[in-house]
Amino acid sequence: MLAILSVTGTVLFTAPTGSSPAATLFPQAQSASDGSRIVSVKPISNRRFVIAVYSAAMRRAVSLQVIRPSDTTTPAPTMYMLDGAEDGWTSTGGTKTWESETDLVKFVADKHVNVVTVIDGAYSYYTDWLATDPVLGRNKWQTFLTRELPSVLDSAFDASGRNAIVGVSMSATSVLQLAQSAPGLYRSVGSFSGCSDLDNRSCTAGVAAVLALGRADIDNMWGPMHGKRWVAEDPGTSANLAKLRGTNLFFASGSGLPGNHDNVQSTGNDLVQLGRQLVIGGGPEAVIAQSNRRIQKKLAALGIAATFRFTPAGTHSWGYWQDDLHAAWPSFAKSLGVPTTQR
Repeated sequence: MLAILSVTGTVLFTAPTGSSPAATLFPQAQSASDGSRIVSVKPISNRRFVIAVYSAAMRRAVSLQVIRPSDTTTPAPTMYMLDGAEDGWTSTGGTKTWESETDLVKFVADKHVNVVTVIDGAYSYYTDWLATDPVLGRNKWQTFLTRELPSVLDSAFDASGRNAIVGVSMSATSVLQLAQSAPGLYRSVGSFSGCSDLDNRSCTAGVAAVLALGRADIDNMWGPMHGKRWVAEDPGTSANLAKLRGTNLFFASGSGLPGNHDNVQSTGNDLVQLGRQLVIGGGPEAVIAQSNRRIQKKLAALGIAATFRFTPAGTHSWGYWQDDLHAAWPSFAKSLGVPTTQR
């Protein structure tokens, strides 16, 4: 007997009644010991899927976009992609993520890597919040991303167990915290346009602005600003940066000045978006560049190698993050033990 599985009315696939939702497309998928598991799969193509993974820590399902390598007979590493604060699901039910805003799908087409883009998590900083927020709900992202999700997907993909993670804007801070909380989980970390030394008031003001946009209560995340939990979570302290030793680190930021992606062609003739890039995306990117230079000095003092990409132009926008991913990939591939392209 067949059962049709669906989410919000969209047919995903048919599977025998009583089987797990992942059984048809990911027969090796196993549930984590805490009950986290794949609960739905929607094929987009033979290599692309939208899947939902139930998080025991957050008590809900999390939506992900997945791209598989062309060769699934050989275990491949996994690269996790996190979005910015205002990305993810759109008001019309679509998505604004790495897949829609960059050439990610085309770029990884010839690469031996599983790519997982997290759709959910807007305004959350992908961290474990102290308290449930009336607007954003229960957020235990660090637990989900470092403990629950890897075991579920490693079994589903028959993955190699080698991982990388990339974040932009809000999540460029998050990826450092995630790597620091789980040493050895990620071989490479890409932090693109992140203001990540939270002892600097410009960066903490940025965090406050993000949470205000999401209408969240800032105290629900790490308690009172500048309190003990904020200090503990600050990825830019020397103590926390030391936890990244041995990880391939790639930081990137622009100058805030207009560059080759700040034109009507790059924004699809959207003048409003172009204005946002130039006005809203210029000043913050300049502040972020200074943050990255402070991080660079701290890492150098610790004797920790890292790549810093400072471009003479570039605003806080997707075109530049696409360029950053292209620039970072060769070192990522080396750390993951795969060739830069799959022949």
